[in-house]
Amino acid sequence: MKIAEILSVLEEMAPLAYAEDFDNVGLLVGDQNWEATGVLVCHDALENVIEEAISKKCNLVVCFHPILFSGLKKITGKNYVERSIIKAIKNDIAIYAVHTALDNHLEGVNKIFCNALGLINTKILIPKQNFIRKLVTYTIPENAEKLRNALFDAGAGNIGNYENCSFNSKGIGTYMGNEYSNPEIGERFEFVEGDEIKIEVIFEKYLEAKILKALFSHHVYEEIAYEIYDLQNKHQNIGLGMIGELKIPMKEKDFLIFVKEKMQSDGIRHSNFTGKKIIKVAVLGGSGSYAIKNAIAAGANAFLTADLKYHQFYEAENALLLADIGHFESERYTKNYIVDYLRKKILNFAIILSEENTNPVKYL
Repeated sequence: MKIAEILSVLEEMAPLAYAEDFDNVGLLVGDQNWEATGVLVCHDALENVIEEAISKKCNLVVCFHPILFSGLKKITGKNYVERSIIKAIKNDIAIYAVHTALDNHLEGVNKIFCNALGLINTKILIPKQNFIRKLVTYTIPENAEKLRNALFDAGAGNIGNYENCSFNSKGIGTYMGNEYSNPEIGERFEFVEGDEIKIEVIFEKYLEAKILKALFSHHVYEEIAYEIYDLQNKHQNIGLGMIGELKIPMKEKDFLIFVKEKMQSDGIRHSNFTGKKIIKVAVLGGSGSYAIKNAIAAGANAFLTADLKYHQFYEAENALLLADIGHFESERYTKNYIVDYLRKKILNFAIILSEENTNPVKYL
C-alpha cells in the first residue's frame, strides 16, 4: 500500500479544506509515493515519537498537532522541532497532521470531547463562515435532469441533513452564434429562442473544481453560461467548538469533579461559581478563549477549554462557569479516534496508537 492511499482515507476523515487558514495540515514530511510499512498515531510528532515509529517499523506518523507550524529557515537540530524533522528525514518517515481539519469536523475533536462527557443534543458552537458557494447555470429541459444529477454526484446540493437540493425555474433563453460557433440547437447566424431551465445549487467551496468539471462534462451547450456566488450563510455542520446538554443537571463543583475524572485532568482552573446548575455545556478543545462570548451567547452554563489567561476568567461575567482543563487533556481522546477510524477503513494493516505521552505540562 502506498502512503498516498492512507492519506486519502485521512482526508475522508478530516478534509484539509476544513482547516483554518492559519494552520499547517496535511503531509508535512516525506513522499506520498513511498510504500507504507505501518502507521503510528500520536498527539505530537516529537523526537521520542519518531524513535517509537522506527522501533515499531512505521514509516507514517499521523499527528494531531503539526510539528511544522511556522516556517523554518534552518534545520540544524537546535530545537525540538528541528530534531524531530531531522530524525524523520534520516529514517524515511513521513509525517501527516490533521489539527483544525479535524477540529472543524462535525464528528471531530469537539464531538469526541462531548462524547467523553456524555453530552446529548450537540451542535457546532461557531459555524464556519465564507465556506458555501452557489452555482447558477442554464440548460435545455432535456438536459436538466442529467446535469443536475452530475452536480449532485460531484458534491453539490448538500444542506444540513438534506442532499440533492436544488432550485429549478423555467425561462426563455436566446442566442445567436457567429461564424466560429457550432451550436447544439439552431444554425450559425440564426437567432434562437427556446425554453431553458435555470438550475441553482450550493456547494462547499473546496469542491469548486469538481463541480465545474461535472458542469462542463454533462452540459450540452458549446458555450456554457454559469455564475458562482460567495454566500454569507454559516455552515451549520462545520466549525469550531460544540455545545450540548448533560442528561442530568449537576451542581458546579460536582460537574468539575466529573470533568476532571472523565478527561483525566490533573488540575482544573475555573472562574467563580455562579450558583446555577450545569445543564448546557460548551466545549472547545485546545486554546479557546476567543469563544467565551460565543458560549455565553449560546446560553451555556459552563464552557470547557484550555490555555486561558488571568484576565480572561473575568470574561465569564457570572454568566457561566469558565474552566481551563488543560490543552492536552481537552484533546486527549483524539488520537484514539483517529486509530479507530483508520482500523475500520484499512484492514489487515499495522495501525498503532503511540504509547508516548507528549503532554509538556506537568502538575505537582
